[in-house]
Amino acid sequence: MADPKGFLTTGREVAQTRPVGERVKDWNEVYVPGSLLPIISKQAGRCMDCGIPFCHNGCPLGNLIPEWNDYAYREDWSAASERLHATNNFPEFTGRLCPAPCESACVLGINQPAVTIKNVEVSIIDKAWDSGDVTPQPPERLSGKTVAVIGSGPAGLAAAQQLTRAGHTVAVFERADRIGGLLRYGIPEFKMEKSHINRRIEQMRAEGTKFRTEVEIGKDIDAAKLRRRYDAVVIAAGATVSRDLPVPGRELNGVHFAMEYLPLANKVQEGDLTVSPITAEGKHVVVIGGGDTGADCVGTAHRQGAASVTQLEIMPRPGEERNANQPWPTFPMLYKVTSAHEEGGERVYSVSTTHFEGDEDGNVQALHLIEVEFKDGKLEQKAGTERVIPAQLVTLAMGFTGTDQANGLVQQFGLELDERGNVARDDDYATNVDGVYVAGDAGRGQSLIVWAIAEGRSAARGVDRFLTGTSALPAPIRPTDRSLTV
Repeated sequence: MADPKGFLTTGREVAQTRPVGERVKDWNEVYVPGSLLPIISKQAGRCMDCGIPFCHNGCPLGNLIPEWNDYAYREDWSAASERLHATNNFPEFTGRLCPAPCESACVLGINQPAVTIKNVEVSIIDKAWDSGDVTPQPPERLSGKTVAVIGSGPAGLAAAQQLTRAGHTVAVFERADRIGGLLRYGIPEFKMEKSHINRRIEQMRAEGTKFRTEVEIGKDIDAAKLRRRYDAVVIAAGATVSRDLPVPGRELNGVHFAMEYLPLANKVQEGDLTVSPITAEGKHVVVIGGGDTGADCVGTAHRQGAASVTQLEIMPRPGEERNANQPWPTFPMLYKVTSAHEEGGERVYSVSTTHFEGDEDGNVQALHLIEVEFKDGKLEQKAGTERVIPAQLVTLAMGFTGTDQANGLVQQFGLELDERGNVARDDDYATNVDGVYVAGDAGRGQSLIVWAIAEGRSAARGVDRFLTGTSALPAPIRPTDRSLTV
């Protein structure tokens, strides 16, 4: 155990953010560099080393949280890094981007603020990179087997790294011009600087993983031909089809999916563009959708100099404490103020968009909305609550409905889909096509980054066993496992 009295003597402290007026002028991460290390050992000491660590249940990766908390408390950073990497290929990603279901399941969280597990995690991995503890781990011998991984998001990268380290020759195919999937172009720079992705890719290259960018399977290469060229294939193409809003005026200029808007802002930061073709500068911006992607749009609009930012959510405003029907250790729906929300803008709950209004040139100028409420389990509009708000840029951030089928990948492989439109798979993550496996959102549906990495690791075990007859790779979850919710 770290500090036997830590949870009694030390209060919760989280990472310090830079002042709003400073950070909205740049695209660097919002946290004060180095602010965690002076406090993180004591924060790790708040871990109770529970007899039954429910944080393990909250995290699908099965992270050894009490163990690396203990090492962090003792400032044995190398040992902490080893324990962290034992279950997670990319802790610098999860430590920055995961909503931390482990903290919701922390036993201390029953009656006190939970341990800052996420902050401890990111401190360990950042220290490991700085001290040179993160090194390539090439296989001792090659198996002679080849694997193609389609998609370079967290699931694809995790599967690729595991399979490469198992001795297989792995090539990752990515349709974008850079590796990373939504980590690269869906996550703004202020949430995770892309240097973190770049150095992981270099580690994977040194281990032997090959990367092929600007290659879309289904269009540039026939999926059936790809299967014949490789001994196995892992589909990790994500659930990239955005949920649309079919209301009058949807066709107006200035109404965009979030995943049309956010990648262009990231391309400016990559140096590909001087100015984004879709910019919020000087405009009244409306973000439809109250989740993390919506918050990313809010923060991006602030940095582009929006005149105003309004975020709409059809659901009621969550409470700031757990509801009785969301007991510990489940992941509760709570009112969350992200760094983007701290920077300004208005959040409006329990409203639905009825239509968009445009000018004579076909550009969106206003959004008409109405208040809604749930009655007998159904969403109903409240008469007399209609109003109009200015909107010169609208981003639709309402989630995703499934993997892309328009490129022909599903049809060319001959893949079966489940009742939710995801690629169907068995207990080993195998599809109905021999030697073809699926991991991440393409098989699970829209989910969290920790689930994507866990799926990539688990699918890698299935592939390894298919290729060699046995496998020593870990499989932290089954395809049917779900979040710890009610």
